Amino acid sequence: MQTVTNFISIENLRKGDQQAFEHVYKNYGAQVYRLAFRFLKDKAQSEEIVQETFIKLWLNREKLDINGNLWLYLYVIAKRLSLNELRKISQSEELSAQLLLNITDAHNGTEEEVLAADMEKFTESVLNKLPNQQQTIFRLSRVEGLTHQQIAEKLGISPNTVKNHMVEALKNIKNQLKDTELVYFITLLFLFDQL
Repeated sequence: MQTVTNFISIENLRKGDQQAFEHVYKNYGAQVYRLAFRFLKDKAQSEEIVQETFIKLWLNREKLDINGNLWLYLYVIAKRLSLNELRKISQSEELSAQLLLNITDAHNGTEEEVLAADMEKFTESVLNKLPNQQQTIFRLSRVEGLTHQQIAEKLGISPNTVKNHMVEALKNIKNQLKDTELVYFITLLFLFDQL
């Protein structure tokens, strides 16, 4: 269902539909802000990144891939803008000192919770694209921790069929991730782990 909504939003957005743009802003604006804030630790600068990200989205809307992942597109734009802002900050001793102070003040447990929620949302979007049987078997294996034998008994299929579905599910997931900017997402996770 989420994929269909995403598809409709992108298609309408490409056509210049103002309501589709507002829908995208409403659904992703807070996430873009949190992403920018993780880098910049400054409310005003993070709000500017949100504005710039959505301006870039609107100006480049006709280039969007209808089957693409809108959050990952916004994520890459916001990350690049945030990194550019960090480069500017690094050239000023005063701004660098302020950033370090902001990092100390802003770092707390809620950031990790937000990051975990974003990662869970991203994972769900990837899993939701798998065929039903692969999705079911993958979840039983990786989420519930069942063995291939237990899954086979639960679903009334052979363990070999379970294994084949798992192999295909992993291939499909790998192919989906290959087409995204997951490297940026993993890098971001690593960066926040170091703060």
